[in-house]
Parts: sequence; C-alpha cells; structure tokens
Amino acid sequence: MFLYFDHMANTPIDKRVVEAMLPHLNNSFGNPLNLHDFGQRTASAIEAARNSVAKLIGADPAEIIFTSCGSESNNFALKGIAKANEKKGKHIITSAIEHFSIHYPLKELEKEGFKVTYLPVDNFGFIDPEKVYEAITSETILVTLTHASNEIGTIEPIKTVTEAVKRRAKEIGQQIIIHIDAVQTVGTIPVKVNELGVDALTMAANQFYGPTGIAALYLRKGTRILPLILGGTQEEGKRAGTHNIAGIVGMGQAAELAIQEMEERNNKLIQLRDKLLRGLQEKIEDFFIIGHPTQRLPGHVSGCAKYVEGESMSMLLNLEGIAVSTGSACVSKALKASHVLLAIGVSPEEVHGSLVFSLGKDNNEEDVDYLLEKLPPIVKRLREMSPLGKTKM
Repeated sequence: MFLYFDHMANTPIDKRVVEAMLPHLNNSFGNPLNLHDFGQRTASAIEAARNSVAKLIGADPAEIIFTSCGSESNNFALKGIAKANEKKGKHIITSAIEHFSIHYPLKELEKEGFKVTYLPVDNFGFIDPEKVYEAITSETILVTLTHASNEIGTIEPIKTVTEAVKRRAKEIGQQIIIHIDAVQTVGTIPVKVNELGVDALTMAANQFYGPTGIAALYLRKGTRILPLILGGTQEEGKRAGTHNIAGIVGMGQAAELAIQEMEERNNKLIQLRDKLLRGLQEKIEDFFIIGHPTQRLPGHVSGCAKYVEGESMSMLLNLEGIAVSTGSACVSKALKASHVLLAIGVSPEEVHGSLVFSLGKDNNEEDVDYLLEKLPPIVKRLREMSPLGKTKM
C-alpha cells in the first residue's frame, strides 16, 4: 500500500488526460506556426485547448498565454507588467506569505529601483483588504497576491481586495494592475476572473490532474506587459518558444474535466478534509491546525505537532507507505523555517514540526483512517526520543 497525501506539490495525471495527449506524442508533431497540414492540425489542437482553459476561468481565449510552469507565469507577470508600466510608477504591493516565485522576482525588481511593500497577514493567513487600500500610493502600479498558499490552505478574500484597490485607484486617478497567483485554486475551486476583478492570473496544469511542464498566464485585454522570453512570435509575440503541444492539449483536457467534476470532487474532499482535521486534533496531543479551519482549500490540511520535527514524521510515514509534505516542495530541501508559517505567527520551533496533508480526488475514507492509525504512534515515539518531548512528558 502506498497512499499519496501530497497533491499541493503535484497531482497525478488523469488517465483521460494521458489519452488526449498520446496522439500529439506520436503522430501529431507539426509546428503550429507552419501553414502546411501538419502545422495546422497542431494549431487547431492548441486553440481548442486554449478555449477550454479560458472557459475554466471565464476568460476570453485570446487572454490565455501558455507557459512552462507556474513559476514562469509569476515571473512573467511581475517583471513584464512592472517594466511595461514603470513610467506610471514603480511601487508594488504584495504580502508576506507569497511563493518564492513571487518574492524572488520582486527582490530583483527592488534592485532595479522598484519599491515593494510586503503586507502582513493575520494568524489565519488572511490579507486585510483595508491594509492594501492604505498601502496604495500615487506610484503604485501593481498588486500581486496569492489566492491560496500551498502551505496553509487559507483562501484569500481576493474579490474584496480588488474592490478596495479599484476604489483607491479611482480616488487618486491611478491605473493599478492586479495579479493573483492562483496555482493552488484554478481547477480546484471555482475561479472566475471577472468575478474576482483581476487583470492577470497564474495557473498550472499539474495542480488539477494535468501534465507537468505546462501552465498559463491569464492577461486581461489591454493590460501592458513585456515578454520574459524573447525569440519567436509564439503566443502573439508575448512568449517565445516552440509550443509544448501535448502538454497544452493535456492542460485543455484537464480543464474540461475540472469544469465537469469540480463540484463532485470538492464535496468528497471537504468531508475527507474535515475528518482528518478532527482526527489529528483528537488523536495527537499538542497538535494544532494551521490556517483557517473552514475557509481553506477542499483537500488541504496543515498543522504542527509540538516537540517533534516534520522531517522525521514525514520519513517514518513514508516507511508506512504514506507520502506527506513538510511544507512547500520548492523549499523542502532548504531546511529553513518557512517564511509563510513565521508570517502567521507560528514560532520558529513549532515551524519545524509542521506537516501538510493534501488530499486528491482518488483518496478515500480508508486512506484517512490509515493515516490516523499510523501517525499518532509515530509522534509518540519521536517525542519519547526528543529532549523537548521528554521535558513535556
């Protein structure tokens, strides 16, 4: 038996997605920029997938730009929008809990003369829309926020934030672009760009049972951006590079399946999530939940077991056939305290005892029962071995 509770890091590709991709790995190989039949067949497949991805978020297909991953889309959005609009101002607003593919590009932009305001969040991880409103100046050109962090699962009040931003922008006569990192939400929960009021949005296929190596940036018509990758004229000149045809087709198929199955998936996941949340707190002493208890992603559970290390729990669970995460997969080897958990008030000592359990559409109640059977004795054994645990006992 091997159970997968790490869907925030990567979801298994759906077999139906693989089936849709196979023809484009075998026989459909023409370059879509060419006018011959081989090229036009692949061009048609790409545009069909673009339509599906656009439909998933309520966008126009012309507003979808395919990229290689969520990190590329984030870098593209931040650097491309900031540099295309720097004559209007050089101030950017973000939060303290963003993914490194947001924070690192912003650090680079700071070196180039941009000013970045990093707003705090509360203990659940919520950004305060009024704090965003208050941070806006006549130099503000971009607000970039996560829709939900993979580490804490809290779903941010983006619609309320965008309303506050637009209210302030109107008051001072400034055009402010709003970008959200929606890698963890698109394809998982309903996300409609017009309802949220955003101008740019990052999404990635591997977070909703599509292939790795393919993602997209939604860019509202009329939003100015400079290319991150230069070369060919692909994606209307906004993103150079030969198209990943099979990947794009797979993302389109995954989008269609998400549209059809999202409600059913989430009804199941919320039940499993809540069962796991209850079980962890009932069966493990000194275990506390991270993030908001209900306003969180359907399959997301994160928490800290005091007096033990997450890495040790993760390795012992792996020996029992259970895969979990100790935090963001992008930084799990860095052995640094998570900036996200520190930002919501978790102490440095407690941060190292954190785990993220992220369920997927193929998990079931028996999986949760097995996890709740195996984890408590692991925590007990580790505490008996730990000087901190012995002190507590």
